[in-house]
Amino acid sequence: MPKQFLPISKQDMAGRGWSGLDIILVTGDAYCDHPSYGASMIGRVLEDAGYKVGIIAQPDWRQTKDFIKLGKPGLFFGVTAGNIDSMVANYTANKKVRRNDEYSPGAGSHLRPDRACIAYTNRIREAYGCVPIVTGGLEASMRRLAHYDYWQDKVRRSILLDSKADILVYGMGERQAVEIAERLKKGEDVKAIGGIKGTVIIRNDLSGLKDYVELPSFEEASTNKDSFNEAFRVTHSEFNHAKGKTLVQKHGQRFVIQFPPAEPLSTEEMDRIYGLPFARNWHPIYDKSGGVPGYETVRFSVISHRGCPGACSFCSLYLHQGPIVQSRSAGSILKEIKILTEEKGFGGTITDIGGPTANLYRAECGVWNKDGPCKNKKCLIPSKCGNLRLGYAEMLELWEKAMRIPRVKHIFIGSGVRYDLLIDNQSDKFLKELCAHHISGQLKVAPEHSEDRVLRLMNKPPIAVYDKFVQRFDNAGDRRDKKQYLVNYLISAHPGATLEDALNLALALIDRNIYPEQIQDFLPLPMTASGSMYHTEKDPFTGKRIYVAKGLRERRLQRALIQHKNPNNKKYVIEALRKLGKMGLLKKFYH
Repeated sequence: MPKQFLPISKQDMAGRGWSGLDIILVTGDAYCDHPSYGASMIGRVLEDAGYKVGIIAQPDWRQTKDFIKLGKPGLFFGVTAGNIDSMVANYTANKKVRRNDEYSPGAGSHLRPDRACIAYTNRIREAYGCVPIVTGGLEASMRRLAHYDYWQDKVRRSILLDSKADILVYGMGERQAVEIAERLKKGEDVKAIGGIKGTVIIRNDLSGLKDYVELPSFEEASTNKDSFNEAFRVTHSEFNHAKGKTLVQKHGQRFVIQFPPAEPLSTEEMDRIYGLPFARNWHPIYDKSGGVPGYETVRFSVISHRGCPGACSFCSLYLHQGPIVQSRSAGSILKEIKILTEEKGFGGTITDIGGPTANLYRAECGVWNKDGPCKNKKCLIPSKCGNLRLGYAEMLELWEKAMRIPRVKHIFIGSGVRYDLLIDNQSDKFLKELCAHHISGQLKVAPEHSEDRVLRLMNKPPIAVYDKFVQRFDNAGDRRDKKQYLVNYLISAHPGATLEDALNLALALIDRNIYPEQIQDFLPLPMTASGSMYHTEKDPFTGKRIYVAKGLRERRLQRALIQHKNPNNKKYVIEALRKLGKMGLLKKFYH
């Protein structure tokens, strides 16, 4: 019997004997019923809680027709731009329109609108007036307060105001979605609901609100860069589910109120939600379009954990999933692998068991549950904190048991590793097993840059740590005659990186025989530390002024130096060397 998707039409509802829905989720992604798709996960969690849930995927935002096809929900509409910010989905770091979208059928482009949360909510308001609307997902989460918007090059106000939604959910959202549904079901007015951890609301006054911190207002943050950085620092310091305070930011005559982050999920809760009855496929309506390309990358992979304590300055995952690692049990993961082996098209390979960083599965700290993440101490920088216990023994045991499952021939780690956690003797057994059995040929690591000054701004370890890891990787032992390579993730034009820094990075890569085919042009994402650096040209934590390459020409020159092997870049390499007065190095690039 085919697995059942959540309803996407009145016919689907009739097939279940439903005349109406409690909750309708609107998403900018194609509908893939898989736990890695946010709308599907929230939909299944709400279904598990007893609610009738439907999905409207990639509706035409230019009219109301698609938004009314399932009728008016009894409780609320949930709105998300999808798994990524719609502006990131639609435009490159150099503000050019992207040609495809991996989360859309056939990788079609612009099937989600710019600023999708705003566009979708406006159409729902047009169709249904004052129906309760809850917005969430990465786009809403990272734009919940006043934030710098790279595409408009200005500070925008909270997306909750611009979208006119009633409640914003930030973070992963399972707890919040269920509590909102329960309170609406009990008859509470959506405009009176407050106090839910991991949510943001708007009020006309602060009566009844206690123990809060007031941030610089939107007006201050949008006109004064020091005030913008102050708002960032306070928000960052209060990002703690156990001890963080409610934040208030005035926008005009109204107040945007952010309650502390939601409690992390326990292992038992993680097991429950990842064990829900997902159909594990794109919806059949996409078959004629060739399916959804982005789904293929996760089809035979398993999410083992969420959250990352790395706190890389440019990363929004740290701020969305949270700094505390939440892991599933081995039994839950093994059960999912068994399900995957029975799926059509399974060829014997599990493409990944991982999360934001694969080798943080089962990482634990005794401080997390009681006090949350440390306020003035970092888990991994400048080196791993002694209180952080890594779960290498548990992961090795998990790999061993997974390989015994019938039909499993290979288990690969596709999500990459924190190389700075693989440089001491405690990681010997893990690294040897990884290299011997669990690398398909390429292992993803992220040195990001060569210059320690830039790396400090990125909150990444010094380049010497990367070199130490490479030596250990090369000497890791029995690889069963397999050729294995490192895929190095690099960022060009990050705040703090000058043209000369890009030259030094290029020379460092040449010395290491690394010739990257792909690098990431720095993109200032909302509410990240690096985004604040780009906007203010200051380190938000120290207030020190830093250099920022903002012109597209210099960004192009920095990238060209790093990718000098590309024939199209030679003229830019010459221009950069001439600008730096280093033409004598041309032979180093083209000998």
